[in-house]
Amino acid sequence: MIVVTGANGQLGKGVAEQLLARVPAERIAVSVRDPEGAKELAERGVRVRRGDFDDPATLAEAFEGAGQILLVSAASTGDTALRQHRTAIAAARDSGARRVLYTSHMGANPASPFAPMPDHAETEGVLRAAGVPFTSLRNGFYAATTVMLLGSALETGELVAPEDGPVSWTAHGDLAEAAAIVLAEEGRFDGVTPALTGAEALDLADVAAMASAVTGRTIKRVTVSDEEYRAGLVSHGVPEEQAELLVGLFRASRAGEFAEVSPVLGELIGRAPTSLREVLGAALV
Repeated sequence: MIVVTGANGQLGKGVAEQLLARVPAERIAVSVRDPEGAKELAERGVRVRRGDFDDPATLAEAFEGAGQILLVSAASTGDTALRQHRTAIAAARDSGARRVLYTSHMGANPASPFAPMPDHAETEGVLRAAGVPFTSLRNGFYAATTVMLLGSALETGELVAPEDGPVSWTAHGDLAEAAAIVLAEEGRFDGVTPALTGAEALDLADVAAMASAVTGRTIKRVTVSDEEYRAGLVSHGVPEEQAELLVGLFRASRAGEFAEVSPVLGELIGRAPTSLREVLGAALV
């Protein structure tokens, strides 16, 4: 049995869909906070059980009979994320699964100014200490983030953000496919994987140019200071903690933390990774 957590989210659901193309449905289980949201998977023969990283008892049931468990990282940061990850890793270990997989990040780094990166680094440490064979998928930076960063630029004609650096933007679909392959073909990776990234590293000037080409609207890249950007976010109702997290993203990208381009993802999925232009074309048109 292969258990996938977070299967109501974009990545987890994508992994479940990709697994259905590779292994019998009766070998697939999902752990979700809202089983009703996974009704379609249940109708296709997937075992659906409630599992909540904040409720160890639900995880014990959701992970029952697992040979492999994919833990999709929590949509939180800091102490909350680490507590949830520790709970999930302990439950996975106690389930008797022979391998635990975790969706980490190419930029996992305890000293990163981007808050999720130290969380990923510490979670990998928890995995190492758990005493169970594990695979940490060092996923590339989600290409869908560029759509969020564009924000109102399609209306204003200006992509306003602090100075940034190149990022090897990577499509959710490619990462879901890669995770499904690693699960279905057990043994391909042990421990921390190489970076699983798109084929090129691009900065926000490139994003603005691509968005202009895709939409036919001129979008100019405008650089502001970290302080001005943070203040603008807060003035528009963004909580200060979230604003600081976003500023940290730019600090990390300026330091080159997300610039690595690796061929491993393309080799794993057997084709060229989806380009950022394709992602923007699908999202903006």
